[in-house]
This record gives sequence, C-alpha cells and structure tokens, in this order.
Amino acid sequence: MNKKEKRASYGSQLLHNLAAILQIKGLTAPELSRCRQFYHTYPQFSLLLPTRISNVFSLKPESPIFDSELDFIKNEIFGLSTQKSANMMEEREIGYIKEIFRTISYTHFTELIKIEDEIKREFYELLVLKTQVSVKELKRQIATLTYERLGFSENKEKAFEVVKNKITPQNREDFVKSHYFFEFLNISQPHLIEETELEQALIEHLQMFMLELGIGFCFEARQKRILIGDEYYFIDLVFYHRILKCHVLIELKTEKAKHEHIGQLKTYLNYYKKNFQDSNDNPPVGILLVTDQNKALVEYAIADTDKDIFVSKYILQLPNKEKLESFVNNELKKLVL
Repeated sequence: MNKKEKRASYGSQLLHNLAAILQIKGLTAPELSRCRQFYHTYPQFSLLLPTRISNVFSLKPESPIFDSELDFIKNEIFGLSTQKSANMMEEREIGYIKEIFRTISYTHFTELIKIEDEIKREFYELLVLKTQVSVKELKRQIATLTYERLGFSENKEKAFEVVKNKITPQNREDFVKSHYFFEFLNISQPHLIEETELEQALIEHLQMFMLELGIGFCFEARQKRILIGDEYYFIDLVFYHRILKCHVLIELKTEKAKHEHIGQLKTYLNYYKKNFQDSNDNPPVGILLVTDQNKALVEYAIADTDKDIFVSKYILQLPNKEKLESFVNNELKKLVL
C-alpha cells in the first residue's frame, strides 16, 4: 500500500478512531460526522469562539512534514467549506449569524444542515427565528415544501405571514392552504390526467397526501356514497379533523373552479350537517381542489356566509427557486437592520 492509499484508508477511519479515543458518551462517529457537516455548513461559527479556541485552528508547527499531515487531518475531519469566510462577510451578516447561533438549538441545526441550497436553508432559519417552531414542526415544514409553496404567491411577505399563522393555527382558515403540492405523484403529463386517476394516485400515496394536507387530518372514506332523494352521489374524499372537530369533504377537479363545482360541494356539506354531524362536532368543511382557483368567479360564488368552503389550487410540479431568492435576502436584511 503506497502513501496515498494509506492516507485514504486512514481518512475513512479517522472519525471512528477519534470517537474511540475521546470515549465520550453519545459522541459516536456518526455524531462527529454531523459536527463536521455543521462546521462545513456554518464555518461562521468560529466567529463566536473565544480567541484562545479559534487560534487552535491556525496553529503552525515548525515541522513542514507535520504541517502537511495536520492540514490533511483537518480537511478529513472538518471538510472544505464552500460558504463565506468571516473576512468576506459584512457587519450586517455577522449580526445575523450571531442571532441564529444565539436563538436556534443544535437539534434544529441537525435538520438545517441537511439542506444543501443556501437560500432555502436561510428561509427555514428565518422560519425558526420568527416562529420558534419545534424540531418536529420544522421537519414537517421542510417535508411539505413550505419554501417551494411560497414561490407561487404573488405577495410573498403576506404568504410568509400566512405560513407563520398556520404553524400556530387559530381558526379553520389556518388549516387550509391556498396551494397543495402533489409533486410526489410523479405525474409526467399532468394535463392528461383524469379525476379518477388523480384520486387513485393520491390514495396510493396516502401518507404523503396527508402530510401535505397538514396536522389533524384523519382519513375516513373514498367515494363516500350518499343518498339524496332517490339518487346516489359520491364524495371524492372524506376526512375527520381531530383538532377542528369536524368532517372535511374534498372534491377533486382536473380543471379550473366552476360554479357547479361549488354548488355540488355546498350540497354535500349541507347533507353532512344534517345526517353525520354529531352534537359535539363543528360544522363540516369543504375543500375544492382545482387546477385554477378562478378567483373572479369564486369571489361571487362563495358568499361571506360560506365560511366552510375553500377553493385551493393543486400543483403537480415545483416552482423555480429563483423566484424566492430576493424575498429571502430582503427578509434577512430586515432581521439584522
């Protein structure tokens, strides 16, 4: 084995060897790997270290051979950072870095360091700073593509406020999203899909679908048959919301919202109020999922008294990330000014 091969072999075992030498409970090789990833993602952390500690990383031994070995070991342990170094940062940026390290816990950082895109990661940093979400909720926000969802909003600042409200919901409006992402269905030709195919695909990916719907949804039925007069009707999907204490009826349409769609959903809601609503239940909620919200029509089709009907757009493909970059940068500036 030549010298290069020996170095490669040593590097692959370095973290395991280091963990064995340290013998600190919980500080295993995988945990050391996470520490390395943290340093790789947030090299600015060294700004907050006391001088006597940060100077350790700049020690230069007299022996050039040992110096080379030390550089190799440092690279193996810490990796090569691609983020801005401290001397490249503005004072405003340094203030932001100090704020996130003061406010965000390490368990939150273990989720944040998994995000490779810097702008996307900064968005979720802002979300943690402004809402103090739990780690579990942060993971859910990442999994349900909150960052990507913002890209479809015309007013991103208002949309960001809506996101914050939905994390700590106050009423039923906070439980319903204006856009739902079904990119997990991997539909190659969305313009050709039929309603029955869309429904079947969502059922086959029920776990991901319920994750996208949000907290509190419990699946009850598909194609729920109801009898009105002497004719049967079928409700696409029925859920019960354990927090709202009400049924949620969902109708899927592979076209833009129409007056008859809203009228159909109103009929189903009235039927559920009369025949399924228990004394301890709240009135049922209806969600119409369409390809286009047709806001001009919906404004008149849903009266102010129809607070139980929501028209939301579903999307089968993710937006371009460039739409969000300026918004995130502006929010960062406001945070540290």
